[in-house]
Amino acid sequence: GSEDIIAGNVSKYTVLPAGYCGQPKKGHLTFDACFESGNLGRVDHITEFEYDLFIRPDTCNPRFRVWFNFTVENVKESQ
Repeated sequence: GSEDIIAGNVSKYTVLPAGYCGQPKKGHLTFDACFESGNLGRVDHITEFEYDLFIRPDTCNPRFRVWFNFTVENVKESQ
């Protein structure tokens, strides 16, 4: 649920559609927040164009999630 504790950052995490087997293709997005100030804790695939992103709370004040910092790779044209 939304109250789950997200402890760490995603690190070069490629999000695949449910039931997909095999090597990632162009358009299977790769998220990374494993760097200073990165704060992306979890990514869920919804559709080819929609993802749910879960941002970790701020380190010094866990009540706030007012910023985000992560990278996305492996996008395809028009995605």
